[in-house]
Amino acid sequence: MRIGELAARAGTTTRTLRYYEARGLLPARRDGNGHRTYDEGDLRLLEQIRTLQDFGFGLEETRPFVECLRAGHPEGDSCPASLVVYRRKLAELDALIGELTAVRETVAGQLRRAERARDELAAEALVPGGPEPGCELGGMTR
Repeated sequence: MRIGELAARAGTTTRTLRYYEARGLLPARRDGNGHRTYDEGDLRLLEQIRTLQDFGFGLEETRPFVECLRAGHPEGDSCPASLVVYRRKLAELDALIGELTAVRETVAGQLRRAERARDELAAEALVPGGPEPGCELGGMTR
C-alpha cells in the first residue's frame, strides 16, 4: 500500500509516517517509481506505536517494541528490551502515583482545615454581637 492508504488505515497523517521513517521506526521501502510502499506488518508497527503513545510512552520508548515486531515476534512486548521499558514505565507511574497521593493528602488536609474555619466562623456568627460572616473572595456576606 502507499503512504496515503497506510496513514488512513492507521488513523494518522502522512507527515507523521515520514517522521517515523526519519526516526527509523518505520521502514523506508520504495517501489520502482520511487513511491513509498508498506504492508500489513507496517500497519501493525504503527498500531503498536500509537497504543504505547496513548499509554504515555514517548516515541523513543516505542523503539524496542517496534524492533521486537520486526524481529518476527507476534507481540512487540515479548522481547527483553520491551520488558525493560515496561518496568521503567511502571516505576515512573508508581512515582507519579506517590506524588499525586501526597498532593491529594495535602489538598484534603487544606479542605478539612478550611471547613473547620468556616464552621468556627459560622458558630461565632450565631453568638449575639458576633462577627458577620463574609466571603473574602467576593466581599459578600452570607
